[in-house]
Amino acid sequence: MSESETGLDEAVAQAAAHLQALEAAVGRALVGQRQVLRESVVALAAAGHCLLEGVPGVGKTLLVRGLAQAVGGHFARIQFTPDLMPSDVTGHALFDMKTEEFRIRRGPIFCNLLLGDEINRAPAKTQAALLEAMQEQQVTIEGQPLPLPAPFLVYATQNPIEQEGTYPLPQAQLDRFLLKIFIDYPGEQEELDLVRQVTNGQIGDQLDTSRVGRVLNTQDITALQVVAARLRLDDSVLHYAVRLIRAARDWQGIDTGPGPRAGIALVRAARGHALAEGKAFVTPDDVKAMAPAVLRHRLKLTADLEIEGYRPDDVLGDLLAAVPAPRS
Repeated sequence: MSESETGLDEAVAQAAAHLQALEAAVGRALVGQRQVLRESVVALAAAGHCLLEGVPGVGKTLLVRGLAQAVGGHFARIQFTPDLMPSDVTGHALFDMKTEEFRIRRGPIFCNLLLGDEINRAPAKTQAALLEAMQEQQVTIEGQPLPLPAPFLVYATQNPIEQEGTYPLPQAQLDRFLLKIFIDYPGEQEELDLVRQVTNGQIGDQLDTSRVGRVLNTQDITALQVVAARLRLDDSVLHYAVRLIRAARDWQGIDTGPGPRAGIALVRAARGHALAEGKAFVTPDDVKAMAPAVLRHRLKLTADLEIEGYRPDDVLGDLLAAVPAPRS
């Protein structure tokens, strides 16, 4: 084994320990939802933004608040509403009467971890302002480009039930999110533990993240993102990821398939998953594990399947079973 490989293995072991500590810390506040927590941590390692979808009360806000507290970064929350303006997100120029000059007043987007609550309630112009910042890692105010702090990650939520007064994200904007994570109802025992924890000696129903300790800092996040990007990826695994994307475009039941950005996202997410598992290389299982979260918002089912109640995950399950994975 070369010296560079030895150094990578040591860096992987340290980064994996950080990610596992992060999962354990947030898991003290978020009861159950282990798959959701793992995918959220993978997105952080892969430096990608997340779209969280679930009915009210399943822990979307609690998850992001717990992550922010555990990584020690600057956290901000924006409640999206139909009257929210782009300047409410990015900031604006303000005339200072004392100096008789304009100064920039930065908006809440200047943070490390941004919770965009119910993003589909904001009009398209405001959604575009946020998504442009996600892509460019900067905002422009009065012609002045202002870089966002690093790392900068957006966890946006949306409610799949209430559609009245919402502005669904266009497919091109959905493509900017690395993962779309579903948060479902907890199991019976998990829900029992949740109710017991929240009602035991606590006044009201405020989100309690007091159990979440700080285990990382922003420099640690940047460092483990660098490690994730360096993980070894065999050509056979890369070809497998691309075959999945190309197969999805012509798969029966899929009206519009994923674009090339999906393949890039799948490889990035697979690297993040491998790092969370403590591996210095990416396997086909890492690609399979992340494929649903990477692809479910990047494809559109045919009208017939949507009428019959099929979900993208149903079709993706058949796709993953049919496309052969490399054996070595």
